[in-house]
Amino acid sequence: MAADFDLTSLQTVHLVPLTAYSPDGSLNLDLQKTHSARMYDAGIRCFLPAAGTSEFHSLSADEVVDIVAATCEATGPEAVVFAPVGLQVGHAVDIARRSVDVGATGIMFMPFSHPYMSDVGAKAYYQAVMDAAPCPTLVYKKAPLPSNSLLLEMAKHPNVVGVKYAWNQMHEFRTTVAADGEGIEWLCGSAERFAPYYFLAGSRGYTTGAGNVAPHLTLAMHAAFAAGEYDEGMQYQAQLLPIEDYRAREGDSFNISMLKHAMQSLGQDFGPPRPPQRELTNAERTEIDALLKPIIAADQQIAEELASAGLSS
Repeated sequence: MAADFDLTSLQTVHLVPLTAYSPDGSLNLDLQKTHSARMYDAGIRCFLPAAGTSEFHSLSADEVVDIVAATCEATGPEAVVFAPVGLQVGHAVDIARRSVDVGATGIMFMPFSHPYMSDVGAKAYYQAVMDAAPCPTLVYKKAPLPSNSLLLEMAKHPNVVGVKYAWNQMHEFRTTVAADGEGIEWLCGSAERFAPYYFLAGSRGYTTGAGNVAPHLTLAMHAAFAAGEYDEGMQYQAQLLPIEDYRAREGDSFNISMLKHAMQSLGQDFGPPRPPQRELTNAERTEIDALLKPIIAADQQIAEELASAGLSS
């Protein structure tokens, strides 16, 4: 159950770490651990391994659990790790139970990929999984369903600690957060592009994919917004937006491919994403390399400044 869960641990940047593959296409768990440890050392404390940007829909249940286990092993005692669950009910229950067994803090319901959806069916699905695997739980909204009314009902469930909200209708978000009061955490699920506006509407944390490449920049952005320093926060956001804008091209179809290539700029070959994710052309790789240079330099500068001040993690 989630009675003792510290909600403030969600008031931060939620990293969706990229999934590392070996040349033969299997998981590269050594690189996965190295990357997770580097992210933790940079200051990341909330991890969503094997979720959307981590290619959840292209991973087997065993692979999801292995990635979750690697993340738990590589990060420190302050880390919270939420395992993604979705697809068939049995698949979700299997991943939930095994992920908690290997150290996950809790689970996160992924957006539904089923046709013919309703709130009635969604509620039954959530309940079935939470009954089988009682632990701190996040619900991810990326479409009209689950509805805001269902989310408010789920917020009263003893297992539910937060909602990852990526349905970018800000008035709906604001009124839903207000209706919940001081219940659970309502989190921006749309990363740095939308984080400032979610902050204004009541969010105190957001997800990141760009943090795989520039963890110090996104943490600085979060710290600025959390302190109410919006001008400073927007300056950090402007530095990160080239990554986010590129990922958003053609219906967000560069979301994973762009970041996978970006990791090579840091000397970490995560391999290409699995089909059906798009492959990059040589021209696109060159374009990405160019836009990354000032971002990586800015991130390294922050890291050096923290180290000089004795504030590095």
